[in-house]
Order: sequence, then structure tokens, then C-alpha cells
Amino acid sequence: MKDTTILGVDVGATGFKGGLVDVKTGAMLTERFRFDTPQPATPSAMAYTFRSLIDHFEYTGVVGVGFPATVHRNVAGSASNIDKAWIGTSISETFGRMRDVSIYALNDADAAGIATMNFGTGRSHKEDGTVVMITIGTGLGGAMFLDGELVPNFELGQLYLKGMDIVAEKWVSNKVRKDTNMDWKTFGKRLNKYLTHVNSILNPDLIILGGGGSKYYLDYKKYLKCKCEIKPAEMRNTAGTVGAAVYAYQRHQRKVAAV
Repeated sequence: MKDTTILGVDVGATGFKGGLVDVKTGAMLTERFRFDTPQPATPSAMAYTFRSLIDHFEYTGVVGVGFPATVHRNVAGSASNIDKAWIGTSISETFGRMRDVSIYALNDADAAGIATMNFGTGRSHKEDGTVVMITIGTGLGGAMFLDGELVPNFELGQLYLKGMDIVAEKWVSNKVRKDTNMDWKTFGKRLNKYLTHVNSILNPDLIILGGGGSKYYLDYKKYLKCKCEIKPAEMRNTAGTVGAAVYAYQRHQRKVAAV
């Protein structure tokens, strides 16, 4: 296995997805393999799922983990769509107990954003400008990049919109759309209200829509009237896996260089 082949893991509220990634090209070297996220999604239960994923690939080495929470120095700081026991828990230590691997964790939307900026829709603004990526899935993830540099843990799904007493991701996520059988016009107009609010706060040059909800972009595109340029992510569901692997590779290289 080459030194640039890293296992990327994209942890979501409903599924664990992982695969081997060439971090220099962003190419998936294997099919992504998926396990259901255990319910409840406690640290101990999720650790066993992580072990199953590692065993599936018979992998040893560096692992990147995109995780559905704010993450600071590999520790989860929030738990909007997973068990609250994760708050204050080390992701790298909890998962690392299961197998002898080196784990580097980050927010899942940040992981998707890293892949998108390096290999996808955000390439045109990698060196200059402000880019916001919104991942539309169980919730709404957010990642922000300034001149290509990640501003971590931008939990944009937790914003409250004017006149509302509910956070945005409980009002306009892909899960909400499915659960309420929402039509595309209603979804598009809700998403437009949210994106307009994000634009008014951050004034980005580009908003990129990723996650599972981005594959339906053409169904709701006409309802998006936000003044900011909006584009769907090119990489879609592989972005989180690729970005997690790239992040882990970069962090591990810095660690080795510092020794």
C-alpha cells in the first residue's frame, strides 16, 4: 500500500461509510463500504461499528474520520444527531481502542469541504475568496474557507432564522423533506430563505451545496434566488470520505515532520 493511500471514514447519523483514497488525486481506490450507524449512537456502540469497517478493509495505518459534531483536537464538542454522551469524548481514543490505527478526526462537513476545495467545485476559489459549503443530509452541515484555508466547525445548520424558534436544520434538511413528504417548491423556497440568511451574514463569493440533498439540485434550483453564486458539489457522497483521508494525511505528515 502506498503512503498516499489512506482510509477515509465518513460517519453520519444513519451510516458509517469508508473507503481507501489516493490523497494526491482524490480518487477512490475502492468502493465505499457502508454499515448502519447504531441506534442509539453511543460512543461504545459506534466504536464497534468502526472496528467492523477497519476489519472489512483489513487496514492498518492512518485513518481520517469525518464526524457529525464540532471537533477540537479529536474531541467531539456537540451532538446534534448522535447520542449526547459524545460531548467531551475523544473520537480518536474511543475508536482507537478497537484497532491499532492512528486516527485524525474532524467535523464531517469540514471533511466534505476539504475534498471539494481540492478536487471539486471549489477549485476555482482555492487561492482567493470566501467559500461556504452546506451539506444537506440528516441535518445541515457547514464549512467555510478563506483563501483556501479551512475555518473549522462552522455549524451553520444551528442558525436560527428571523422569526423562528427552531434551528435551520430542523426546518429544511433532506431528512425533514423526506419525513414531511415536502414538494420541491416548498423545499426550494425554504432552502432559499436559509441560504439568503447565510449570505447576509458571511457574504461569500460562492456557496456550494453538498450532501445527499445536492443530487436533487435541478429539482429545486429555480427556487434559489440568493444573490450569491450557488453551485452543486461535483463529488457529492464521496466528498466526506475523500476529505477525511486528505485531512488525516496532512495532519500525520505534520506530526512526523515535527518529530
